Amino acid sequence: MNKTEGILDVFSPNIEGYPFYYTSRPAVFSFLSDRQLSLAAPFLAYWFLSLFFHLLDLGRWPWIEKFRIQEPDEVVSRNKATVGQVVRSVLLQQILQTVGGLWWLNSLETEGDYIVDHNQAMKNLYRVVFRALEIFIGWETTRDTLDVCGPALVSILYWWFIPIIQLLFALLFMDTWQYFIHRFFHTNQYLYRTIHSVHHRLYVPYAFGALYNHWLEGLLLDTLGAAVAHSLASMSMRQAILLFTIATLKTVDDHCGYSLPFDPFQILFPNKAAYHDIHHRIWGIKYNFSQPFFIHWDVILNTRYRGAPPTKTKHA
Repeated sequence: MNKTEGILDVFSPNIEGYPFYYTSRPAVFSFLSDRQLSLAAPFLAYWFLSLFFHLLDLGRWPWIEKFRIQEPDEVVSRNKATVGQVVRSVLLQQILQTVGGLWWLNSLETEGDYIVDHNQAMKNLYRVVFRALEIFIGWETTRDTLDVCGPALVSILYWWFIPIIQLLFALLFMDTWQYFIHRFFHTNQYLYRTIHSVHHRLYVPYAFGALYNHWLEGLLLDTLGAAVAHSLASMSMRQAILLFTIATLKTVDDHCGYSLPFDPFQILFPNKAAYHDIHHRIWGIKYNFSQPFFIHWDVILNTRYRGAPPTKTKHA
């Protein structure tokens, strides 16, 4: 055994204090497995946030009306799908997503978070950190540095840095997946007429119409894209719950019909309701394909709408 292996073998990570988000219970909720929760949470999040925006639509309160992107009466006069059609279509899509999700999750061999040996995982990470630093700053400096801050550094990397990078990768992958498929649905006239035109029957978007799509588009664009992003990012089941729920809430928010300065999604992400609303206008349908988080593909490929922002009085 060389001197490096000796140090690595005696390393003992400090895992006595877990981060606030971690629980060692077999499931987050005792009445629902984590796999079931990863499917239930997006469903509940969709209708909860949609109901919130629907109440704003019904309220017509002056303090919120000033943030509305389009006039409320246009929802009835210009949209080509009734509320009943939208609700039935969304529920059908969510049923298909749930069935597909159950099949996909049951095919995974991912263990629950509570089964993971975090102690051993952090030891393995420490080995990687030690080897990487040894290349750049030498063995003795690496040993002295990690003697002082090794456990804290590994803890930060393990519990915070790596999960954040995984989440960011998944969000960027979903954006890439959806941009190119979404744009292809527009450039291919057959696919647009038979599939994607369903979503564009809503010229004036509203929250619970976010998933009003042709069922095949819903499976390909949303369900499959999220599943592949989760797998490629090597996320745990509880990370899947977070990813799927965030993606669902963001999609609803993109179609909410309000440009809200206090909305956390509209603060954090450049791709927001006002940005996506342009894509639903007849004059903006060839722009702003990016969804649901960022706009870099629109910028890079010159499909970002650069005209004046639309106003309530401007009709397409």
